[in-house]
Order: sequence, then structure tokens, then C-alpha cells
Amino acid sequence: MDDQTLFAQYAAEVNEWGEQVKQVLELRGASIDGASTLLQFIAEHDGKWTEEAVRELTCLVDDVYAAALRHYAIEAAEWGKQVEHALSMRGAAEDIGLSSLLARIEEHGDEWTEEEIHELQLLVDDVYARAIRLVEPLSDGQEEDLTRQEEVSALPEQEGGNREQMSKGTERSGEHKGDSEQEPVVAAERAEPFIASSTDSPDGEQLHEGDTMDEEWRHNADMTDKERLPEEGVTDGERQRAVSPGKHVLPPLPYSYDALEPHISEEIMRLHHTKHHQSYVDGLNKAERMMAEARRTNNFELLKHWEREAAFNGSGHYLHTIFWHNMHPQGGGEPRGELRAQIERDFGSFAAFRRHFTEAAKSVEGVGWALLVWVPRAHRLEILQTEKHQLMTQWDTIPLLVLDVWEHAYYLQYKNDRGAYIEHWWNVVNWRNVEARFAEARKLRWQPF
Repeated sequence: MDDQTLFAQYAAEVNEWGEQVKQVLELRGASIDGASTLLQFIAEHDGKWTEEAVRELTCLVDDVYAAALRHYAIEAAEWGKQVEHALSMRGAAEDIGLSSLLARIEEHGDEWTEEEIHELQLLVDDVYARAIRLVEPLSDGQEEDLTRQEEVSALPEQEGGNREQMSKGTERSGEHKGDSEQEPVVAAERAEPFIASSTDSPDGEQLHEGDTMDEEWRHNADMTDKERLPEEGVTDGERQRAVSPGKHVLPPLPYSYDALEPHISEEIMRLHHTKHHQSYVDGLNKAERMMAEARRTNNFELLKHWEREAAFNGSGHYLHTIFWHNMHPQGGGEPRGELRAQIERDFGSFAAFRRHFTEAAKSVEGVGWALLVWVPRAHRLEILQTEKHQLMTQWDTIPLLVLDVWEHAYYLQYKNDRGAYIEHWWNVVNWRNVEARFAEARKLRWQPF
């Protein structure tokens, strides 16, 4: 095998690893600058590699890997403090190794080797096991409070729940080789398993009948705004039922995972829904439970952290729930009725609105969303951007149409061509759903200022 083939194979493996690392870092709210630079470097070479370029690529990989090791140490320290707090609230005074764990992290510098991280993870595992044994006898009859697994698993879960996500999937000139179980950049998932919805089949495939969906689509298209349900298939009784703190569930897709092809691939939809959206549901549930525990114990020392987690994961959960229903296999085209008239009043024409929305989506800084919202205070529509899920948000507005431009929404299919993804997305926009949301949202009108 010639050098060019070997170089290209190595670059492909690094690219796959870099995408996995970036996805995990995005989910955890960590900086993705290093991983993005790595992926951009590979994309710019377009398969043409020299020995010098490969050496530069290897240096970039080393930088990303070192940053990931540092991030694990930071998370381990935060996890240790949260466990310490949870145990103190239960009056558990026994030393389970937390002081040694936290002291080791605090005394260590910013640079961590793979061997040091492995030793650190062994300490984390030991603390976790001892904490479980310690709180188990104290947990009887307290099922409605925070469960012991949640108390000692404050470290955020990674998608997929294993260490391989952040471990190197390539053999780089003999560096960083070894069993993937010893690549401990992110702690193994310790949360309780998610119970699948009854709408899911045993193999995880969504159970939706194509003919039934087509009938619902045609029926909904013939309904007036007054007749159409304001939310995605929600009845009056369901709308009044509150979700208890920490009890959010992943909503099923209103179509099969491959239904939006060729515009959005089955692989992307499956990962996006079952991994990314699920992680936001899990994160929101954990944040709400920890805040409920803070209220119960009147200890708000970590409130700032959990409020931040609730904002990030809650916004991610709610926006994705809108996003799935904003799309349909028979979508595309243009809106009609009152929504069309409002768009023309506020933007001049549908074409002008579409150009504005497209450019807003393209120019979101980093990762985030583009949104069409109803502004009750101004009595008009507006187009907004939001970074991540919650930054630069405008309050007192109601989302009608949202577009996810996090890279996990398109990178596997469109690579770094966000513009192509956006153009294809217009072909699956579910205008009937947007019209229904608008019909309800416009009923809310505050005194204009």
C-alpha cells in the first residue's frame, strides 16, 4: 500500500474520531473549537496528503485529545463535589475517598496523561461504588426523593454511555494504543436506563403506518385553523396534565426515521432523536430533580449550576419537540391562509421571508437554531437566532418554525455545507403544523409597546 493511500486512510479514521469527539463535547456544553479545527483541516485537504500535512494533523489530534483529558478531570472534580454535597445532606460522614479524589485533581496541573486519567477514573469508580454502598441502607422508603443512583451520578451522561466515544479510534504511529475501556476521557454512564415509549418497537424502530400518516396529513390540510388542534396531536385533557419535575420523556417521532430521505438521512434522524434529543431529556430531568432536592433541603449552594443545566437541556428538549413536528415527508411548498398573509405583511413576501430565514440559519455563530416566532407584544412575526439552545433568546415570544443548525443535525450527510442542508430542509417543512401553531399563538396579544 503506497504512502498516499495510508495517509488518506489515517485521515479518514481521524475524521471519524473527530466527529465523535465533537458530538460528545457539544452534548456536554464543552468547547468544540479544537475538534472543529481538526475537522476543518481534514476537509480543506480534500484527500490530498503530504507527510508534512500528516504530521500537522497528528499534532492537532494530540491537542484535541489533551483537551478532552483536561475536560474529564474538570468534570470529575465537579462530580465529586456534587456527591460530597448529596452525602452530607443525608448525614453520611464516612470518608469514601472523596477528599483524596478532589485533592488529587486540585493539586494536579492542567496537563494530564492517559495513564494519569486512567488512575483518576479508577478513583472515581471506587468513590462511586463506596457511595452506593453507603447510601443504600439510607434510601429505604425514599423513592419519591432523589434516588441513590442519581445522587452519586451527577456527572452528565454522554451519548451512548461508553468511554469509546471520547477514546481514539485510530492507531497513530503507535501512540495512544490500547484497550478502549482504558480511554477514560468521559466517565461511563451511571444513570438509570431509559424506558422506551410504547410507540417504539423492540428494535428501536418507530411504529408508524405510512397510510395512516398520509390520511392524517390530508385531513389536517382540509381543517380550518379553528378545527385544527393547536399542538402536535395534543387533546384538551392531555394539555392540562402537568409534567412533574424530572419526569420528561422522549416524544416519539411523528414519522419513521427514513421518512425524510433524501433530504435528511435515516442515520442522522435516528442519532439525532435517540441520542441527542434523549440526552437533553435526561439532562433536564436530572436538573429538575436536583433543584427539587435543593428546595427540599433548603441548600442552594449548587443552584447556579443546575439552573444552567435546566436552561440548556430544557431548551434543547422543547425546541427539538417543535422541530420534529415542523417537518413532514410530504412537506415543502409554501404556507397559506392567515400565516401566509402575516408573513407577507411582516416580511414583504414569502420569498423575502425565506431568504431572511435561510441567511439567519447560515450565520448562527457556532451551533444553534433559527426561529420564526410570534411576538405578542409587537403583534407580528420575527426571525431570531439562538446560540446553543438558550443563548441570545428573546423573551415574550412564541416559536412557530425552528431549524436546528447544530452540526449533529446535518454533518454526517452534508459535512460542513450548512447551506446545502438548509436548502434541502425547506423541502420537508410542515407548513400545516406551523399554521396550526400560528393560529393559537396569535390569540395571545399583549398591550403593544
